[in-house]
Amino acid sequence: MLDLKEARERAEILRELLETYNYQYYILDSPTVSDAEFDLLLRELEEIENQFPELVTNDSPTRRVGGSVDNTFEEVPHLVQMGSLQDVFSLDGVREFDKRIREEIQAEYVVEAKIDGLSVSLEYRDGLLVRGSTRGNGFVGEDVTQNIRTIQSIPLKLKTKLPFLEVRGEVYMPRSSFESLVERQIENDETPFKNPRNAAAGSLRQKNPKITASRKLEIFIFNVQQIEGKAFVNHDESLRFLAEEGFPVSPEYRTCTTIQEAIQAIAQIGEKRYDFPFDIDGAVVKVNHLADRELLGATSKYPKWAVAFKYPPEEKEATLLSIEINVGRTGTLTPTAVFTPIQLAGTTVSRAVLHNQDFIDEKDIRIGDQIIVRKAGDIIPEVLRSVSHQEGSQPYRIPEECPSCGEKVVKEGDQAAYRCVNPRCPSAIFRNIVHFASRNAMDIDGLGPALIQALIDSGQIGNTADLYFLNGETLSSMERMGKRSAENLLHALELSKKQPLSRLIFGLGIRNIGQRASELVCQAFPSIELLQQASLEELTAIDGFGEIMATSLSEFFAKSENQKLIQRFQEAGLNFTEPQKQTEDTFAGMTFVVTGTLPTLSRKEAEELIQQHGGKVSSSVSKKTSMVLAGENAGSKLSKAQELGIRVLSEKELYELLNH
Repeated sequence: MLDLKEARERAEILRELLETYNYQYYILDSPTVSDAEFDLLLRELEEIENQFPELVTNDSPTRRVGGSVDNTFEEVPHLVQMGSLQDVFSLDGVREFDKRIREEIQAEYVVEAKIDGLSVSLEYRDGLLVRGSTRGNGFVGEDVTQNIRTIQSIPLKLKTKLPFLEVRGEVYMPRSSFESLVERQIENDETPFKNPRNAAAGSLRQKNPKITASRKLEIFIFNVQQIEGKAFVNHDESLRFLAEEGFPVSPEYRTCTTIQEAIQAIAQIGEKRYDFPFDIDGAVVKVNHLADRELLGATSKYPKWAVAFKYPPEEKEATLLSIEINVGRTGTLTPTAVFTPIQLAGTTVSRAVLHNQDFIDEKDIRIGDQIIVRKAGDIIPEVLRSVSHQEGSQPYRIPEECPSCGEKVVKEGDQAAYRCVNPRCPSAIFRNIVHFASRNAMDIDGLGPALIQALIDSGQIGNTADLYFLNGETLSSMERMGKRSAENLLHALELSKKQPLSRLIFGLGIRNIGQRASELVCQAFPSIELLQQASLEELTAIDGFGEIMATSLSEFFAKSENQKLIQRFQEAGLNFTEPQKQTEDTFAGMTFVVTGTLPTLSRKEAEELIQQHGGKVSSSVSKKTSMVLAGENAGSKLSKAQELGIRVLSEKELYELLNH
């Protein structure tokens, strides 16, 4: 057991090691340790910080996993406006820009790839990240600091201890992360994000930072907004400095002395456009000399010293060969266009989702048509329109019978989708079991789609509960299975029985009930009995749990076949309870106000700490306030607390109270 001094020394060593390894992995793309070694060091640091909370620092790598407190996204005024750029859609537009510039100065340019993401500001004081905010309207954004910390490529601590630094960058979602996310959303019958930019924006504004952390966001920094303790002459000089400090800077940037060189750089970036593992939607041409920028100034909308060239989207014509109908795990019928293979955005594509009958009718898509296809966000193929119909073609209608089981399909209310409501539909059963076994649900290691299909085909399983009654001898006799593989699967199934109730609820694949909704409802009703007995009114009273979710859950538990399923899970010995978030009563009956900038905790983190120990948090100081937790620049709330004689705590004193 370490004492406080030993723990502090070890924690400092671990933080330095972990940040070095993180920089090598995310910035240099040259890792020197395995993921397992990194995780081992991270767990050691977490254990030290759990034992000694006073050692937790804002730059600790443990802060990247996301807190459990909901964000409130408070407003952040931007002292330096985060403006947008004027777009041009032709090279003549770039030449016109150069002509206007050269009427006033002899310019040198920097050309950068324009990342298609969400613009943010990062602020550092004394070398430590203190705030991250969105662009908003350019003058006022939103505080997303907790979510920003989860982005692994953002340094929490700079190499140079500058008094203050504000940089601007673009948060984005890599294509691989976007494709995985869309696959999960489609599998869960959720509306998928249209492109990586929307996905990045939606992920950065999640109330739960852990969800943001799971989305694998990245960032490129492209500008210094404010700086104290250092000065630059040129923009490319500042980019080199930022790279040295550990920031991922604009990729493929190039300094050009003439507009013709700049146009060549635009073309070169365009040629590599689909080789990047992220989306770009253009190239930015900026005046390099910072004093020249000041001279050129800005309009009410755009800086005069920069312009954004937008690449045209790639669209190609193909012949629609057929329309396939796939049945999702909740029975939703999804039409998919199958067309002649075409090269699009760097890959060969031959399929695109047509969504539903309304989409097909709106675009009058028929089999045999010549269609125009592009990749939404340069990733997901989509049919834009029909160019021409084949002679004698007929409007396409989704079949009235399920292609998997032959039962009649239904269209509920004003919903666009048709659904197969047969609980024994083979396609729905297969997808439901795949979802049930997935990592975010019951996490049954080794139970992949191919094995699930083989188990269904051999008659060993017909629903999710059947998994827990599999026979080891029968399993081991299956093709390519064997005794060892059968034992491993049975062991994984046994482990999955210990999963919390929220994992089971999510794994059941109930319509409109995603992972977060499952966690919310199981915190409110932490046993299967309470959950089954909950009324619609009680369910809708849960913060963040809407009427549609409540109705879906109630309807699920009301069906006799689902009641039998739950009963079989019970017979198999699955866990039917949800562990509750532990709180202590150190501050029971006390009301706190948090104000000012604390040494290591953000305001929301301090409020969470107080609430975890039974206290309440208020936004204003009154006679009912028990204590005020104050940091630097506390302002009027501190003054009022002193006037009323209310006890004022420092962060250190708060920890001392908790330790006592």
